[in-house]
Amino acid sequence: MIPEQTSPAPAGAPNPLAPDWLAVPDDVNALAASVWPSGAARRDDGVVEIAGVAVTDLAASFGTPLYVVDEQMARDNAARISGALNDAMTAIGSSATSYYAGKAFLSADVVRWMLEAGLNVDVCSGGELALALAAGAPPARIGFHGNNKSQTEIERAVTNGVGTIILDSLQEIDRVAAAAERHGVRQGVRLRINSGVHAQTHDFLATAHEDQKFGLTLAAAEDAVAAIRAHESLDFRGLHCHIGSQIFDAGGFSESAHRLLAVHARLLEHGPVPSLNLGGGFGIAYTPADEPTPIETIARQIAETVAARCAELDIPVPALAFEPGRSIIGGAGVTLYTVGTTKDVVVDVGVDHDLSVGPGAEGRTDGAAAAGTSGDLDAVADLDATVEAGGTALRRYVSIDGGMSDNARPSLYGADYTVRIVDRASDAAPQLVRLAGKHCESGDIVVNADYLPADVRPGDLVAVPATGAYCFSLASNYNFLTRAAVVAVRDGRARVLVRGETEDQLLARDAGLDGR
Repeated sequence: MIPEQTSPAPAGAPNPLAPDWLAVPDDVNALAASVWPSGAARRDDGVVEIAGVAVTDLAASFGTPLYVVDEQMARDNAARISGALNDAMTAIGSSATSYYAGKAFLSADVVRWMLEAGLNVDVCSGGELALALAAGAPPARIGFHGNNKSQTEIERAVTNGVGTIILDSLQEIDRVAAAAERHGVRQGVRLRINSGVHAQTHDFLATAHEDQKFGLTLAAAEDAVAAIRAHESLDFRGLHCHIGSQIFDAGGFSESAHRLLAVHARLLEHGPVPSLNLGGGFGIAYTPADEPTPIETIARQIAETVAARCAELDIPVPALAFEPGRSIIGGAGVTLYTVGTTKDVVVDVGVDHDLSVGPGAEGRTDGAAAAGTSGDLDAVADLDATVEAGGTALRRYVSIDGGMSDNARPSLYGADYTVRIVDRASDAAPQLVRLAGKHCESGDIVVNADYLPADVRPGDLVAVPATGAYCFSLASNYNFLTRAAVVAVRDGRARVLVRGETEDQLLARDAGLDGR
């Protein structure tokens, strides 16, 4: 049966295919300050500059796709976040050490930026450790994570003098102890513990048996620490916990600290426990609907909880440690693409049509955003009537020269992003679009839903902001696409942080082509 037909929503009108948090923009050329790098601005001719460098010049010099990092913003974020955490802990008679979580994005220059800002570096593989060391990171300022460190990785960490190895299992206690003993050193270690707090879902319920691959349960902590202390080659530095990612408030951190400090207090009865590492996971805004709590507020609230709990337990306030990554580098990054094709698809709209993003946006818990960012309420009421009546709506697919090989997060997590045309301004009405990659996968979507000018066309240069974290790190060669270069911009100049790959480099790895 042919569905009842209605005219697809005209450009500029609310579209029933849009998620409920997405508002029709008043100005489709505007760059939301909460999402774009602080150095981004649109010139009078419509071209966007980042840190004084025109995106058109970047595309001409380095090609697209291209990762661009606002260096000054990344440096400023590192100093501000680590400073806020330390200031808050100093106010309660303690201190805070920040480790940059290298898994978010790691390059030699980024390692140096973090060290210059006073942060240590957190790595979680032999490759990340090798890069940090090669970039000049003092080994004592490196923390080494991982649930399955190889014997080679452990030996490398111990022999290079890595400051702290985070132990993730009972077997690792013996492995690290044996390596340290062989090399005649006393290795600093932390023990990773699951506090039962899962901040991304606001589920603060403790369970006796945490069903995840990382760490040990709270119930197992005391016996594990006793095993650590039984080895003279190990120096126990304290507990470690990580409760999740893309966290917008202090609630989970505070609850986790409350629970861990109870174990911390019992451990003090048998020896020193110098510090407590509460991990990272501080969130950023990926869309204008996202409203993460300022780090200064989060730090103050964590400090208040720690101070109150220590007073209740009658123990000294320990030194604190944190591992920010995404919150430092995520918002400083932008990815540039060139539009290849556009395609309009007419979609049936039924009574049960779901206005939300397909798999569920990572970290989106703001129910108020649905009511507070959907545009004019009368327009929303008209939209609801249209949905209930059935009919059709138009979705425009805008295909780009990259995709899930340079940003896997939408495919992996249902993550939301935004997009803007950046090589020109337009006075065309807003049109709902879906930014699609070029891979042979129907799920290869970079931006599920946003509004671009209705005159978006092949050859346009578009940019997706907030891509500094976990985009390059998760990049792949799927469909034999080459991985994009990473360029830093600062004070009107651009320089390469990571060179882009070539097809010749990909082919050189194939042994079947040797000698041909």
